[in-house]
Amino acid sequence: MRKALLILTLAFSPMLTPGLAHAQCGGSWSGFLSGIRSDLQAAGLNARQVDAFLAGARQSPAVLRADRAQGVFRKTFLEFASAVISKNRMVNGAKNAKRYAKTFDRMEQTYGVSRGVLLAFWALETDYGAVQGDFNTRDALLTLAHDCRRPALFRPQVIAAGKLFRRGDFDPQRTTGAWAGEIGQVQMLPDDILRNGVDGDGDGHVRLKTSAPDALMSGANMLRDMGWRPNEPWMQEVTVPDDLDWSKTGLTTELPVSDWKARGVRARQGQLASSLRGSILLPMGRKGPAFIVYPNFRVLFEWNKSFVYVTSAAYFATRLEGAPRLDPGAPEPGLSVAQMKRLQQKLVEKGYDVGAVDGILGANTRNAVQTAQEKLGLPADGWPTRALLDRL
Repeated sequence: MRKALLILTLAFSPMLTPGLAHAQCGGSWSGFLSGIRSDLQAAGLNARQVDAFLAGARQSPAVLRADRAQGVFRKTFLEFASAVISKNRMVNGAKNAKRYAKTFDRMEQTYGVSRGVLLAFWALETDYGAVQGDFNTRDALLTLAHDCRRPALFRPQVIAAGKLFRRGDFDPQRTTGAWAGEIGQVQMLPDDILRNGVDGDGDGHVRLKTSAPDALMSGANMLRDMGWRPNEPWMQEVTVPDDLDWSKTGLTTELPVSDWKARGVRARQGQLASSLRGSILLPMGRKGPAFIVYPNFRVLFEWNKSFVYVTSAAYFATRLEGAPRLDPGAPEPGLSVAQMKRLQQKLVEKGYDVGAVDGILGANTRNAVQTAQEKLGLPADGWPTRALLDRL
């Protein structure tokens, strides 16, 4: 289940209730709930519905502890992928692909999203629905909306949950999920459910916790809403020549696939999608595994903002559709968390934007590393090494 992954998934939706972007946070709990009550009524709930939705609402210290205790993103791609892509998940992926074949057929025909992608997210989010989280969703959202770190993100989700309650698809007392308020087998926020929820099993309701067809169809609809290009690939493993211009690798450079082929990039299996544009991804540097990623890969960052999570999910999806195990190569040793923080601090001192000095090799840090490597005459593959730290 996501747990530590959730917060990087969340993006403030332009479709959320107007007037809440600078919503009040902090202060007394009762005063905060009074403001929420007004927002719910403004959103169309009557007084009786508001009373029922907020009955017994309480703050959750466990949610705040989970919010402050995220460390999973400090793993490298190979560490994370090895941990989450287990034999059991591969076997259960094949079983679920067969069990819900009709749903996947309909999903691919309707939304153009490959079944491997939804199978991968379904597995990584909840182990195919087995572990969906036991935090009370209403209380989690209220707690995070009251907390002053991201009220503009979570307060609108409280209102969206209220709307789901009004239509009969949310039980404020019994609905549980992940600590950041995501619900169901593919972990969707209330507003995502309002916008993209699909009744996949034809029972007249969108039940993402108990209905796999609802969850899969809704997840595919959400990806399409995020910009998924129907019936196009997202990632392929490739081999790259030793003399490739490493400064052209990474997500900041996208070239026609024909250009990459002319530079010596080859698919490890099958053929490259010559009609598309792509980027060369080296998650562990030039000596580690290599992928070409297509426009649909970038859409996955709308599902989760973590580089290591998205890359692992995308690779897992290819495995579930028959790709072989990747060639891990022989990556240069990476940095410890303490070393990564020192590297980030040195980059900040030299004027680079690394995001936060947190020991995590995120997109901003990768870009800064690659630029610094190029300036120092090092192979500019975006992989931070002790040699780079010493040069800085």
